[in-house]
Amino acid sequence: MMHPDTEIRFVSEEIGVGLFATKLIPKGTITWIKDELDIILKKEYIESLDDARKKVIYKYAYEDNDIEYVLNWDHAKYINHSFNPNIVDTAYDFELAARDIQPGEQLTCDYGTLGGDEKFESPPAEGSSRTRVYSNDYLTYYKEWDNMAKEAFKYFNKVDQPLKYLIHEKFIDKVNAVANGTEPIDSILTLWNYDHPENS
Repeated sequence: MMHPDTEIRFVSEEIGVGLFATKLIPKGTITWIKDELDIILKKEYIESLDDARKKVIYKYAYEDNDIEYVLNWDHAKYINHSFNPNIVDTAYDFELAARDIQPGEQLTCDYGTLGGDEKFESPPAEGSSRTRVYSNDYLTYYKEWDNMAKEAFKYFNKVDQPLKYLIHEKFIDKVNAVANGTEPIDSILTLWNYDHPENS
């Protein structure tokens, strides 16, 4: 589920639509969280569908593991990519604002954190020389993403969290400990070691 202070807006003919903040979303705020309304699809099922539906699913779903894809039920599926994103993924099935997101600013994430099967080209962003997303970017950039999440977590208890009630019970104690500074953050790399055992 996306943060309530977001809406879909047209970006450009090339990009299509994206998600924009309608109010200030402070650093450390949960911007998106996986919830029980998200649609879980197995790859075998997707491959059994007609080409038109397969195309839509592969465009808007993200790979949760080797055989499952998650299709967000709300407008979260319209988050666009940036090599200098303002939201960062965590190991706890939610994303955080990596910096203050101003009203009218587009929310973006680094698609490298999703580990998709296909590489793709993207224009470089300010502060980054990257121009291509690869399926194994998590092996190269996980420390950078972990540091972004660690910094964002410092503000977790200082900001309003309208989506906090959706944190899965298996993560609640750990998230509270990380937010309180009593335990270290889990690396996003643990997601890929779990979902892709061949990378362990």
